[in-house]
Amino acid sequence: MIDQKGILFILSGPSGVGKGTVRKALFEQSTDLRYSISMTTRDPREGEVDGVDYFFKSRDEFEKLISQGQLIEHAEYVGNYYGTPRQYVEQTLNEGKDVFLEIEVQGALKVRENFPEGVFVFLIPPSLEELKDRIVNRGTETEDKVKNRLKAAKEEIDMMDAYDYVVVNDQIDNAVTKVKSIVASEHCKRERVAHQYKKALEDE
Repeated sequence: MIDQKGILFILSGPSGVGKGTVRKALFEQSTDLRYSISMTTRDPREGEVDGVDYFFKSRDEFEKLISQGQLIEHAEYVGNYYGTPRQYVEQTLNEGKDVFLEIEVQGALKVRENFPEGVFVFLIPPSLEELKDRIVNRGTETEDKVKNRLKAAKEEIDMMDAYDYVVVNDQIDNAVTKVKSIVASEHCKRERVAHQYKKALEDE
């Protein structure tokens, strides 16, 4: 039996593109992936649950975790911290299970520094106009915040070159199908499995 380490998959993209919606739909279909819940200092949105959607922390609590080195990455975005707990990710990968992160662009770029072997997927909207509509329709942002998020989104889309794959979120089901195809194809990559099979043959 081939003992394969888990793969870290990172889903990222501009705020409002629908990362959370795609992730939830993906996990309704894929039971093999393990979701690493991010931490944030922003207030919960309606319907969000602590420990399910995010770990919601105070600014002081978050900064203490930073100083203790307990986050793989962290970033401050539109006045709030976001970060990824280290222990869960490393432990789960070592158990041979895939870990799925859904994070902001700044955080994804920092994960790339710590886990260059990760698989980075950039989710983009069909158009900037569609992105603006999605942010406005949330009903959670003031006009100034909408403008700030759109400005940030344009800057983030320019960082697309740092990613391995780009998926357009036109329809949720289409985006989920593409992400699932990426997961499957990554497990078949020669560089991931060849040395393990060669080692197994040598042990025969």
